[in-house]
Amino acid sequence: MNTNRTIIITGASDGIGAEAARQLAATGAQLIIVGRSAEKTQAVAKATGAEYHLADFTRLDEVRKLAATLNDSCERIDVLANNAGGIFSGPTTTTDGFEKTFQVNYLAPYLLTYLLIDKLIDSRAAVVNTSSIAARSFGKINLDDLNNWQDFSPNKAYGDAKLGNILFTKGLHERFGQQGLSSVAFHPGNVATNFASDTDSYFRRIYHGMLKRVLLISPEEGGKRLRHFIDGTPGITWQSGEYYKVPKRIGRTNPQASDPNMVREHWERSADMLGIQW
Repeated sequence: MNTNRTIIITGASDGIGAEAARQLAATGAQLIIVGRSAEKTQAVAKATGAEYHLADFTRLDEVRKLAATLNDSCERIDVLANNAGGIFSGPTTTTDGFEKTFQVNYLAPYLLTYLLIDKLIDSRAAVVNTSSIAARSFGKINLDDLNNWQDFSPNKAYGDAKLGNILFTKGLHERFGQQGLSSVAFHPGNVATNFASDTDSYFRRIYHGMLKRVLLISPEEGGKRLRHFIDGTPGITWQSGEYYKVPKRIGRTNPQASDPNMVREHWERSADMLGIQW
């Protein structure tokens, strides 16, 4: 592993993002972590020696401000780990007019990647997208209702957003792979974190109930999986454009992710929602 890399990890104030940052702290890489909670993000930064930035992904103006700061301060970006996310009750409308689950898990990382794309391509970077087996279990995207206003449940909204992460991974590879950009999506495992603390989904009972010790892996193990893809060499450790259920093994996911038309149409509709052109 090249120790002179610049690595950005979002969703790093807690959970697997924080654990991956702790594991990467001794590698010599320049770590930049992003979180919503000032107290938690500062604590992880202090423990790891990382640079940190605060951004709430329910506010796209904060995503744009974050991207502007990173473009100004980073000479290069070798890895962008889009790790922020969660499952929420709803539907809840953000100040930007989108559904919260869709925006935090998918649309905000999509926008952040877009705003950093020139630097990512120049750096021949890797984009690592934290997805989930929920994409296969619960996802069924309706292109005419990406926010799930008409058919919302916490599980479906989360599954659709995580399926969106996989579609985005494939779209990045299709559009920019020949320019040296690599992309991968992965399932971090069912990790014992604060996940599902803000939802009425039955996931709350699993992640915060008595079965927690039996069904869930540790944050350290989840962080190790994230680190595997951050540390890995595209084309050797993992293949660009693919989804991994476990490290070193490409995983089966939702059939919609195998439809090139779905990949392209989902990409274009997302861009239209944000008023951007790649």
